[in-house]
Formats: sequence, structure tokens, C-alpha cells
Amino acid sequence: MKSLTDAFRTNNGIDIPCVGFGTWQAPDGQVAADAVKYAIEAGYRHIDTAAVYRNEKSVGRAIAESGIDRKELFITTKLWNTKRGYDLALQAFDRSLKELELDYVDLYLIHWPANKADGAKINADTWRAFEKLYKDGLVKAIGLSNFLAHHIEPLLDTAEIRPAVDQIEFHPGYMQIETVDFCKAHDIIVEAWSPLGTGCLLDHPQLKEIAGRYGVSVARLCIRWCLQNGTLPLPKSVTPQRIAENTQVFNFTISEADMQTINALPYIGGSGFHPDKVEF
Repeated sequence: MKSLTDAFRTNNGIDIPCVGFGTWQAPDGQVAADAVKYAIEAGYRHIDTAAVYRNEKSVGRAIAESGIDRKELFITTKLWNTKRGYDLALQAFDRSLKELELDYVDLYLIHWPANKADGAKINADTWRAFEKLYKDGLVKAIGLSNFLAHHIEPLLDTAEIRPAVDQIEFHPGYMQIETVDFCKAHDIIVEAWSPLGTGCLLDHPQLKEIAGRYGVSVARLCIRWCLQNGTLPLPKSVTPQRIAENTQVFNFTISEADMQTINALPYIGGSGFHPDKVEF
């Protein structure tokens, strides 16, 4: 990957720009809209939002006002947990599309797996709705978010269309190796949310020391580390300077020795949200 517009190719032949701009915790209104505008001005062409972020309308406004051809942008949104199931998922997608004021989205994700006794059936029913949206041309690709290997496996048994993506928490100190390996074995792209460890990694002494040797910030180091591990990072910021800085990850390469050191870091910076335990 040599630029923001270089892409991962999905198993259904769709190109996803290799670094996305995350909007989790970007407040709806001018803050979120301005952040997305700054991101597009900085060169991002991949924008990630979700119904539960409650900022789809602001994201949509920023897209409309950006002046960039819609076809040049890759837009992701996600289905929230209270809208799982075939009929509710279709209704929720329609609402997201209206909030975004778009004719289609590039990627639609199930935000979290159903994790109760009947979870596999609920996930399968939801996935059938996603397959309909895909066949109807309303989404270019469909995928998952926060699904572990043992959630994906039963879904693959009933799915007609294989998930293109699994978006999971992935950063130094929290690599979820089992799920990453499973996805790679099944040609599912891994997207990395919270690549900076919800900001907790930015003052980590060892990461600061390594970043200093390359003359980059810890944020840039973490984003580059995600790419070199074959994952697609989704950094988030609402500060113009940091939004721009986070694009500058293609002019250095982390050595194999430093990659191994970072990969070996103990647990740090995790959100605490485990897909099998979350109640929301």
C-alpha cells in the first residue's frame, strides 16, 4: 500500500481504500460534519459510520458538500443490535440510507453478533436481509463487525454470500489473532477499529521509543503497524491537524524486529467490549 486510495479487494471484487476514516464518538452536528469534510480534504475516500453513532445525517451532509464524486467515495454504515432479524434489518437499512441521503452504501455491516442461545439463528436471519440488499443493488458489499471465529463459522454454513469484511477491535496490545487468522483463511478482510487503542497507546513508553526512531507519531506508527499486519485501519479524530497527520503512513516501513516487538506487547488499550459478553 502506497497511498490512501490503494485498496484491499474483497472476495466479491470490490476495492476498499486501505485506510478509512472512523466517526465513532464524533458528535452529531457540526463537529461530525466538519471532521468528515477535513478527512475528505486530507485525501480520505473511505468513511465509516453506524446507525448507533447517531451521526449518519452529519456524515451524509459532509459527503454532499465535499464536492467529491460519490463514486470516488467508499461509505460504510452498520446495523444496530436492536434491529437484528430479517424485517427489522431491512427497515433499519432504509432509515440509514435516508439519513445519509445516498442511493446506496458501499459496505453494510452487522454491528455486533447476537450472543444468546438463539444467536446463530438471529445472525442467519439478519444475514438473509443483508443478502437481499446486496442482490437489490443497494449495497456493494456486506459484512460483519465484532464477530469472532465461532460466530462466523455457523453463519458460513447457511450464507449464500460470504461476508466480505469483519471489522474488529485491533491494535497493539489487542490483536485477536484467532479471529484474524480465521478471516484470512476464509478471504474475509479484517478492518481494525480503534487502531490507536482508544487513545491509550499514544503515551505508551515503548511505542513512543519505537515511533521516535522513525520520526513519526505513535498514531502514525499504530496505523502503519495495522497495514503491515494485513488489516485495514480506521483511525478517528476531529482535529484537522491529526486527521491530516494520520494519512502520512506511507513514507516509512516498520522493521520486522520492531513489528515483532509491537506484536508481543501485553494487553493494553482495550475497550473492554467482548462480543460474547456485551449486553447492549
